[in-house]
Amino acid sequence: MKYLLIVCFLFQLSTLSASAQEFKYHTVEAGETVYSIAKAYNISEEAIYKYNPDAKGNLEVSSKLVIPLSQQKKETSTETEDIQFITHTVKRKETLYRLSKDYNVEIDEIKRFNKHLYSEELKRGEEILIPQRKKAAGNTELASSRELDIPKAVNQEISETREHVILPKETKYGIARKYGITVKELEELNPKVDVLKPGVMIRVGTDVLDEPVILTDEVFEFYEVKPKETLFGLSRKFDVSQDSLMSLNPALEDGLKIGMVLKVPNTDDEDNLPGETEDLASEAENENANKKLDLSNKLSNFNTKELVVLLPYNLSQIDQDSISSYKDAILDDRVLRISLDFYSGVKMAVEKAKSLGISTQLKTYDTRRNVQEVTNIINSNDFSSVDAVIGPLLQNTTEAAAARLAQYNVPVISPLSNREMRSYQNLFQSRPTDEILKNAMFDYLEKNAMGKNVIIIADAAKNQEKNELTQILPNSKVILPSEAYLSAEKIKGVLSKTQENWVILESSNIGLISSTTSALNRLAREHQIKLFTTNRNSGFEDDVVDNEHLGRLNFHYPSVDKQYDDMMTEAFIEDYKEQFNMIPNQYVVRGYDLTLDILLRLASAEDLYDSFEKYTGFTEYHENKFHYTSKRNGGFYNDAVYIMSLDEELNLKVANDQ
Repeated sequence: MKYLLIVCFLFQLSTLSASAQEFKYHTVEAGETVYSIAKAYNISEEAIYKYNPDAKGNLEVSSKLVIPLSQQKKETSTETEDIQFITHTVKRKETLYRLSKDYNVEIDEIKRFNKHLYSEELKRGEEILIPQRKKAAGNTELASSRELDIPKAVNQEISETREHVILPKETKYGIARKYGITVKELEELNPKVDVLKPGVMIRVGTDVLDEPVILTDEVFEFYEVKPKETLFGLSRKFDVSQDSLMSLNPALEDGLKIGMVLKVPNTDDEDNLPGETEDLASEAENENANKKLDLSNKLSNFNTKELVVLLPYNLSQIDQDSISSYKDAILDDRVLRISLDFYSGVKMAVEKAKSLGISTQLKTYDTRRNVQEVTNIINSNDFSSVDAVIGPLLQNTTEAAAARLAQYNVPVISPLSNREMRSYQNLFQSRPTDEILKNAMFDYLEKNAMGKNVIIIADAAKNQEKNELTQILPNSKVILPSEAYLSAEKIKGVLSKTQENWVILESSNIGLISSTTSALNRLAREHQIKLFTTNRNSGFEDDVVDNEHLGRLNFHYPSVDKQYDDMMTEAFIEDYKEQFNMIPNQYVVRGYDLTLDILLRLASAEDLYDSFEKYTGFTEYHENKFHYTSKRNGGFYNDAVYIMSLDEELNLKVANDQ
């Protein structure tokens, strides 16, 4: 603590001293000239030469210049601390508007550092300064407007540094993390410092992390991010939620970067070196998760199962004296149709379980799509001996049921909602969220994209997905469409004729999806192309998007369910047709698969919770599979996901079958 106070005091003292000075040191970056530096600080070139006579020769990169500052100039320099400049030579017919789009900078920002442009037009051949916010080097991004003409910053290394006094027990990981740099950058700034010794002064970055604790302890350690690692993978590696990693490392808000030093829970594994710790428990869990279970061979508990189904029929709104009113309500009310279809699947599963020796006492209640009605149902009925509750369908009513039934520890299974729900110890979310689907596709791409020419096409609304994909696939090429249209010419330049091209399309814009798939379909005549997405949203299902194009591109996407095999499920279909005179839809099959899984789990263990302790693999039925994982704050979620692929005959197949 004493050393920490001394360092803080010295830092404050140096800040006070600087405020009394009229000068500032400037570290020369590659590509900078006396003219550009003078412009940046709003001073004359003569003022720089006055205090730096050697500057009249060639400026050396990393050399320091003394910059005279007036009060006005100091304010300007503070504003430009996080800005670097690109010298751009104006081409024929270029405009400020075009430059602002190419460099992603406001027109006023360009004028601010090129003041003659307030009153003059751009002149062909003149050099102007383009301000750019400093950021770490990432993947090459090809803007759809001018992929080949956009200049890149010549030097993206750390341009401004400060001194740091090494404290006892400090490590390179801790220091690098504190100043927002990588261990490699820290070592490059201090090439002569091999071993850290307390009291030695070293060079570091200026972006200081606002966190007083920088030393490792028994609870936390530091970890350097390796190539191809993802936030999802790290959360599993260290057995901590992604939200907790974000909380421990605020810098993750800008995305995960190779070389970033993270604060993570201490694995307390003395047999592994720092940075090489392997989460063996997670590996074992993942291996078991890939094992398919047949619970019908493990039945041992044949007590009658008490099953309650809560569904939003809302029958109170229907005229009960009129059969036609029921028919009209079913036709007009989608939620009612889904509820009835789902419940018919539930009843089929109960009959199937009965044939296996499992008897069930089934009750159903109408929640009327109302939280208060859910509360009334639970308060006015005895749920203490209920083995499981399936439903309600909607998020707010499901959370209300879980909250009320937590006192009895009765499992509540959310059957259809894909929204992230509040954590209750007894809440099971059986439908994977969009985030889980996305991460499943990330895993598939990471494992299978080796040797492929990967191209990411993402619009502005999918910037987060684009950033995550470039972290997983660091050699990928990126196209950022500026409009809801993408031509074949824009894509052709990044395609390979010798490698298989994997194109990942991230958008929900129908125009962009349609134009891109059409363009890829034409290009597929001369190139090997497969199409992927992390979210098959409604845009891909629109009539404007040609399914034949998707089939020829062998379209891959993550899915909660698969298309059932007519041959494998012939008996089920025939039984349903006999009872209801129609082919079962996805909600019928979902009701059947989910209910049969719950009943088999109850019959193969003491209760639902015990079944997850005994059996760690996944179960699979006609269209759905289930692998429940515990949430850090309570409850369970299903992370079993299919990666589906479409072939030229428009047949769906499972691409990630174990």
